[in-house]
Formats: sequence, C-alpha cells, structure tokens
Amino acid sequence: IYLRDARVQRPFTARLSAHKQEVCGLKWSCDEPLHLASGGNDNKLLVWDIKKHNEPVNRFSEHTAAIKAIAWSPHQRGLLASGGGTADRCIRFWNTLNEEKPVVSCVDTGSQVCNLAWSSNCNEVVSTHGYSLNQIVVWKYPSMTKVATLTGHTYRVLYLAVSPDGSTIVTGAGDETLRFWQVFPGPRSSDKSPGHDLLFPQSPGSVVR
Repeated sequence: IYLRDARVQRPFTARLSAHKQEVCGLKWSCDEPLHLASGGNDNKLLVWDIKKHNEPVNRFSEHTAAIKAIAWSPHQRGLLASGGGTADRCIRFWNTLNEEKPVVSCVDTGSQVCNLAWSSNCNEVVSTHGYSLNQIVVWKYPSMTKVATLTGHTYRVLYLAVSPDGSTIVTGAGDETLRFWQVFPGPRSSDKSPGHDLLFPQSPGSVVR
C-alpha cells in the first residue's frame, strides 16, 4: 500500500507492507486520529495509523475469504465493518479501539459480500453481493435485521456509491446496468415538501421507504 501526496515531488510518502497477497479493499476512517483499513486476498483485515507506518495497529484474521468490502461507521468511533468473499459470506463488525475484545458481531449473508456502506442519516448499513444471489440488502444496526432486500441485478454487484444527501445509492454490476435505489432517509430539513431531500425523483420500484 502506497500513501501519496500530490503536493510533494516524491513518488510516495509511505509504504505499508503487511499483506501477503493482493490488496482488495481500502477505506479511511471517518474521525481522528485518522486510520486506514485494508483488506487482502490473504483473508486479513488490517488497520493502520498513518503516523506509525511500521506495523498495523490491528490485525483481524477471522474471515475465511478475501476482504473487498470495508466501511467505517460515521456514528460510532472506531466501529469498522468488513465483508468476506464467496467462501466466507459474512459481515463482521469490529471495535478497533478494544484490543482485548475487538469482535462485536457477525452475520452470515449467504452470498459473497462485494461492498458495504453506512447511512450518514441513520444507523443502517447497505451491502451488495455476488455469488450466488447478486442482491442488495439494507440492514439495521446493531440488530442486523433486514430492512429490505433488493433484487434486479443478474451478475455480481461490484460497485456501490452513496449520493451526497445520503438517501440514494447507485449500484453497478457485470450485467452492464446501473441501478438507482432510494434506500435511506434523507437529511433532516425544515422544508417538508414532497421529494425535497431526494437527489433523484421517485420512480416505482426504487423507493424502499
């Protein structure tokens, strides 16, 4: 893993070396002190303090497949979610601030976990999946009860992005389609007019709530 700063002439400012196979996922934390989580094809999830480059501050090895899906909670400091590949299928939650008992919870999703993203407006998380169901699931944290299961993609849902207002996600898959879903509540506003907080207009089948 190379840290780069476009403001300096050096090709990179730091090199983080601990994974034994390909690095599959990277995600910066939401708060200070700034941490970087990395997932690898070696089934390892590592957390780095960018001010201390020699060794990761956390090493998690409970996943049994590659880790591509990583997301830091914007609601709880140090809470990290990760998802495993086809041989694992689990979403795991970690308290990176508790070295003795870092494991918070685990849920078997039944499919390869491709992406994870937290809602900025409520304590929920969305996951996208590959083999074998190719679904999108909205979960309520910490109970991990399903708010909604969204289907439509026919191949792995490899890409996920959240709209600036936090209410809408867009997903991309190997079926060559982009799909827009309104899955989270929008930000609070004094304007109560219909659709005021929506980045995209409502369309049948795309609105969860």
